Amino acid sequence: MTAARPANTQQSFGTAGVAPMERPSRVTRFFMAMVAMAERLNLRYSKVGNPPVYDTASFPWAREIEKDWHRIRAELEPLLVRQKDLPSFHELSGDVKTISADSAWKTFFLTGYGLSSERNIAQCPDTWRIMQRIPGLKTAMFSIFEPGKHLPPHRGPYNGVLRLHLGLIVPQAPAEKLAIRVDRQTCQWEEGKVLIFDDAYEHEAWNHTDRTRVVLFVDFVKPLRFPARLVNWLLLNLAVFTPFIREGADNQKAWEKRFYEQAEALRNRRG
Repeated sequence: MTAARPANTQQSFGTAGVAPMERPSRVTRFFMAMVAMAERLNLRYSKVGNPPVYDTASFPWAREIEKDWHRIRAELEPLLVRQKDLPSFHELSGDVKTISADSAWKTFFLTGYGLSSERNIAQCPDTWRIMQRIPGLKTAMFSIFEPGKHLPPHRGPYNGVLRLHLGLIVPQAPAEKLAIRVDRQTCQWEEGKVLIFDDAYEHEAWNHTDRTRVVLFVDFVKPLRFPARLVNWLLLNLAVFTPFIREGADNQKAWEKRFYEQAEALRNRRG
């Protein structure tokens, strides 16, 4: 359920309370300058407007994702048997430490900005097949909020993508217990329902229930007109070379090695 859309919402190119990187490299400073320029273009040339939260009717393929949500949920459930062994989000992406440094936000990564986990995808073939229906898919993973988790207000790094959450395990609870706020709109997840929002607006999320909440977390390319579409394409394809993405890829590979070696050792002991 989503509150009525407020008038005159604006994106802020910064997040209060989150410190910037200290002395970023020359390459990083150049990339950040390009991002700032592209963000202004993306606001001007958006094909779908710039609301904080979107009507899913703007994306006809969203209904097809919802139809198969039980298939995705079925592949999630075996992963949760080893929930304690799944990586915390900040263990894969170091920049997340500015908003989350505990073990209550876990993830199971499938793909991100041209880098994919073949071993994880092999565990979720139906999920991967269904995700191919999303035009401009950039990231896909399971996002697991354990009881008591609260992500403080923050904004995403770039407005050239939109974020999709598909509710998979959602405890029944009022908004003050379980919800996400995007700008001035508070939304509640629903099992089998898609929520699409622009994470370039300030947002925060919380799970103050005694149960785990899980969504499929997806970023996809924002529909844009030329020339923003071209600039956006260039930036998103260059992102794979940035330190943030490379570090995340190395951390993911290290986690995979431990996770699947432990699984193999367990199978051998049982055998």
